[in-house]
Amino acid sequence: MTNLIPYFAAAVGFTSVLLAGYGIASYFGSASDSARLRERVSGVPAATTSSAAFSDLWSKFSSLFERMGARISPKESEETGKTRIALIQAGLRAHGMATRFQGAKAVMAFVLGGGFLAFRFLFSPDMDLTYTSFGTLGFAAAGIYGPEFWLKKRIANRQLAVANELPDALDLLVVCVESGMGLDQAIERVQRELRNSGPIISLELKILTLELRAGKGRADALRSLSERVGQEDLSSLTSLLVQADIFGISVGRTLRVYSDAMRTKRSQRAEEKAAKLPVLLLLPLITFILPALFIAIMGPAVIVLIDVFSQLNG
Repeated sequence: MTNLIPYFAAAVGFTSVLLAGYGIASYFGSASDSARLRERVSGVPAATTSSAAFSDLWSKFSSLFERMGARISPKESEETGKTRIALIQAGLRAHGMATRFQGAKAVMAFVLGGGFLAFRFLFSPDMDLTYTSFGTLGFAAAGIYGPEFWLKKRIANRQLAVANELPDALDLLVVCVESGMGLDQAIERVQRELRNSGPIISLELKILTLELRAGKGRADALRSLSERVGQEDLSSLTSLLVQADIFGISVGRTLRVYSDAMRTKRSQRAEEKAAKLPVLLLLPLITFILPALFIAIMGPAVIVLIDVFSQLNG
């Protein structure tokens, strides 16, 4: 009877995998049928089956995060405003994104901490209570502060992309302004021209154009642009444009001077990275290349010395 246990386990596993595959196939099939039905009713081409299924799954997770975040998010408007500004600077502008972010942090803390506890009770039941407590707290803290680290990294990458795209946008602005366009028309033209080569700065300039069309003052719209991006060079540019608008200074001359300064700064940033490269290569050189080189050079001599000393001792 005991010899039949492996075959019984294999049959149970095969049946489970078969049922799981059938369930997944039926789920994607129903999603495809509903997508085709929506396409036939609305006349709009629907997305592919996999993208529709993943979007449905993501919407479920988003609703879960939003419900969780609504319960644990801070009630102070100042803290909520800081989180919202950070998400906007990272390019995440969806409605309720701050609440979802807080909910995602809570869910990740619960999942990581609970996963560590499950691992402890299933695979290491003899673990000390102190290590269990510290491990649970450590994984829960990773779930809380991990999204914060990811958000800061995303903001830094986006600001670096804006810093690299800004000189080209300024050159186009100079050309448009000096050709006789107004500043609002020049901004609109530049955001159209930079859709492919500078998508981030193009999106921000498009939002600026929409705000100007909606009747927002130019100074307020420029300050909103600076707050949305949070990049130092762009903030300085918006301050210069606001001052030029207030005091009646030539916008074209201001843009040309600042464009030259930005291009020089971008070149200096590239030279700084090139100067740091030998120092960054030093660690992998010492860790990986030099030991292999010493083994290849000194290895035969060490083998010969070992043979000589063994013969002397013999």
